[in-house]
Amino acid sequence: MPLIFENIKLEFGYRIDLLIEGLVVIEIKSVETLNDVHMAQILTYMKLGKYKLGLLINFNVILLKQGVKRVINGKLD
Repeated sequence: MPLIFENIKLEFGYRIDLLIEGLVVIEIKSVETLNDVHMAQILTYMKLGKYKLGLLINFNVILLKQGVKRVINGKLD
C-alpha cells in the first residue's frame, strides 16, 4: 500500500498481509497475545485504504476461533 502525503507518493509505506477482493484487510500474527499495537496496525491500513472490514488473526492459540478478531469501521467485534 503506497503512502501518499501532499502529492508525494512513497511506494513502500505499508504492507498489508492480505487484501481480499479489494475489500477485506487480513493481518496475520503468531504472538502470545494480541495487543494494542496490532490493532493500531490494522486500523491504520483500513483508514489509509478506506476499507470497511478487517480481520486480525493470531495463529498462536489452541483454537483458531480464539485468535480471530473482526474489525469494522474502526470498532472491535
